Amino acid sequence: MGSPIAHSLSPVLHRAAYAELGLTGWTYGRFEVDEAALPGFFQGLDASWAGLSLTMPLKRAVIPLLDAVSDTARSVEAVNTVVVTGEGRRVGDNTDIPGMIAALKERGVEKVEEAAVLGAGATASSALAALARVCSGPVTAYVRSAARAEEMRGWGERLGVDVRTADWAEAARALTAPLVVATTPAGTTDALAPHVPERPGTLFDVLYDPWPTPLAAAWSARGGRVVGGLDLLVHQAVLQVEQMTGRAPAPLRAMREAGERALRAAAE
Repeated sequence: MGSPIAHSLSPVLHRAAYAELGLTGWTYGRFEVDEAALPGFFQGLDASWAGLSLTMPLKRAVIPLLDAVSDTARSVEAVNTVVVTGEGRRVGDNTDIPGMIAALKERGVEKVEEAAVLGAGATASSALAALARVCSGPVTAYVRSAARAEEMRGWGERLGVDVRTADWAEAARALTAPLVVATTPAGTTDALAPHVPERPGTLFDVLYDPWPTPLAAAWSARGGRVVGGLDLLVHQAVLQVEQMTGRAPAPLRAMREAGERALRAAAE
């Protein structure tokens, strides 16, 4: 659910999981819903619903409509998962944060001494929440305005992360960090590709379409480790499937392969 939603790969991932788990009666669809339409949509939920996946602009708008919200979601004021319980309660969670941590761990990144975040906003705040568990030292956020810098420092205080800020004009300096998390829209980091250092660390680029981004391609060419947006999408979807179906572990490999096939087909 969200707006716009037509590009979402989530149905592909969830349907692949249901097929692998033998849940033949389960369905997962796209629903174009904005903030104004959200309360009415919620009124129509009945016992046939197991849960919802939410994207922007609904991650914060949904919170007042829920019966309970997890500590993880509260920490960033963002819900991307709603589970409808057998008693009809609507419980919100955020699987983006543990999804980021799991995606990094899968690629061998469990602890770093410092990190850099490219961008601000909702995805960047989730990245800070993940870095609170991964990064033992400072995190430098590269942003475009004083207001964004203040926002990121505020999230750092709330999440217990030592956040320092720098102007976007200096973003090339971020690439020397052991872990760089790029949270910006497509095209924003393209100009940074020529500045990838000779021996880069790990790049976590949250985009998955188009893929690879110029920055991710340049990073790989230099021998650096790259974690992509599909990795994040799959890991957060795995957690959603487990919560909604009550079946664990969810079939991560089948879900990733389904996502990769869908992206290849879209590129043809």
